[in-house]
Amino acid sequence: MTQDTPDLFGHRPAQGDLFAGESQVARQTPQVDPGVIRRRLQAMLAAVRASHAGSPWPPETTRLNQLIFPQMANWLPESERDQLRFEFQAELKRLNLAA
Repeated sequence: MTQDTPDLFGHRPAQGDLFAGESQVARQTPQVDPGVIRRRLQAMLAAVRASHAGSPWPPETTRLNQLIFPQMANWLPESERDQLRFEFQAELKRLNLAA
């Protein structure tokens, strides 16, 4: 419905649609390359595996990575996602960093 189009009762909306001028394509969820996600997760996992004591990152980055790793894994196939999450969590436990 546009600003100039009245509703069934003849009323015009007080405020127009914020996204009325955008195409439907612009509103779609962006496509994510699973290969890019996979490489980032593998790099994070490799960093934790290489650490022998404590986190390989500053405390703020460690907390952030604990939050985003499982979320990023959602872009991968289920079996791969679950395996990467398991391995990352196991490494965090090994380093006494698991929440």
